[in-house]
Amino acid sequence: MSIAPYLRTIGRGKDGARPLDREAARTLMALILDGRVSDLELGGFALAMRIKGESADELAGFIDATMAHMLSLPAPSAEQGPAVLLPSYNGARKLPNLTPLLAMLLARAGVPVLVHGVLDDPGRITSAAIFTALGLPPVGDASAVAQRWSDGQPAFMALEALNRPLAGLLAIRRVLGLRNSGHTVAKLLPAVPGALRVVNHTHPEYAVSLTQFLGDSRADAVLMRGTEGEPVADARRQPRLQVHLKGERRPDLDVAPQEGVLIDVPDLPPSIDATSTAALIGLMLEGDRPVPTPILMQVETLLAIRSRMTPDH
Repeated sequence: MSIAPYLRTIGRGKDGARPLDREAARTLMALILDGRVSDLELGGFALAMRIKGESADELAGFIDATMAHMLSLPAPSAEQGPAVLLPSYNGARKLPNLTPLLAMLLARAGVPVLVHGVLDDPGRITSAAIFTALGLPPVGDASAVAQRWSDGQPAFMALEALNRPLAGLLAIRRVLGLRNSGHTVAKLLPAVPGALRVVNHTHPEYAVSLTQFLGDSRADAVLMRGTEGEPVADARRQPRLQVHLKGERRPDLDVAPQEGVLIDVPDLPPSIDATSTAALIGLMLEGDRPVPTPILMQVETLLAIRSRMTPDH
């Protein structure tokens, strides 16, 4: 089936393009994930959506289609409480990638944590590589995730294991040189039932559509500006943490961003490779190096939100 009718709607540039409704978006993404479009059409879709940007309804439809291909992961036990999901799809280029530190601090506090993302990304240091250096290599199935949680450790799962067709959509970035809607969908995946999602964006305009999506989908989530696209607070400056409980905005639980000139800059090592970052995280966990205050605040905020979450019925 040709997706030309959809491309005519979304492919008329930033000002001329129109958004798809939820059902049309679901159908389009289903065709893509089922491998029923040509490479030329796939490239057209990726570029058109990159220029136009996704609406909240389009994101909802894309996720509807994506969930049909998801590996089924059970919710943690009632005693363990809600899981926290950390989507790790960017990696580090200039700063140490401290997403694994955030995950391990949460796990130390008794939280089941699932980090999902890519295994490798040329020119970037992935969370997968750092977890491996920490002795926690990626897991491949639901039982391994449950075992990590039982052991009090976070679990990292590659998107290839969690949702192979979606991983294929992300992979076309290496051909086109640009990210596409698949990356946004991956960061929104409700991969574990009843989980608290940390949703990060890299550009301010995404905050508008993501806020609407989280409200419409009644999500429990924290929305924030990512650190080089990672779901961890910037070690140098407190970002805004925007809280949603069952989709409702909760400004009373938000964390305000740090404004003005930085007075105190944390001492971060110049080496950001996986081995060096794992060593730094080890020192922080042992108390031999201070954990950056913004990351401690992020942990505290996520714990406070979990205590207010109500189970899905």
